[in-house]
Amino acid sequence: MSGDVFDLFGNPVRPGKGQKGRPPYEATQKDRNKVKMLLAMGWNNQRIANAIEVSLATLKRYFRAELVVRDQMRDRLEARRLELAMEMANTGNTAAMRELDRLILKNDQKLATDRLDRMGQPEEEEEKPTSKYVGKGELSRKKANALAKGEAASEWGDLLKPGNYEN
Repeated sequence: MSGDVFDLFGNPVRPGKGQKGRPPYEATQKDRNKVKMLLAMGWNNQRIANAIEVSLATLKRYFRAELVVRDQMRDRLEARRLELAMEMANTGNTAAMRELDRLILKNDQKLATDRLDRMGQPEEEEEKPTSKYVGKGELSRKKANALAKGEAASEWGDLLKPGNYEN
């Protein structure tokens, strides 16, 4: 690996970068982990593509699985931090024990805030129609039901009621 070339930030420069006929991009596990971390931090796709030095189309092509679960990445990061703190605390590391306590407290505060937010919201009500438009079929059904019950008059008058025949 003595022939590897690195840029200013320590990232390896891909062979042929900037030349005609550049070889296709190869996603590495390091890049996948970086994309996951940046998704957890709330970065948008273009910013992530810039960070790993690929185009937006390349990011979407090679990291589709990571991008699909964007909303879950923050939770996965927090879960991993808790897991690592617990593992280190179990070995007797006092700094890890304090960090685990801090993470647990932070989690409890978030849960309490979520509960309070839910308490202020009214419970789910019955679904209301999204549109005030009543179609021809629904209008016809309503008229027919009203006629059958004898509730509404129509242009047919009493002709539709049983026993009324006019010649």
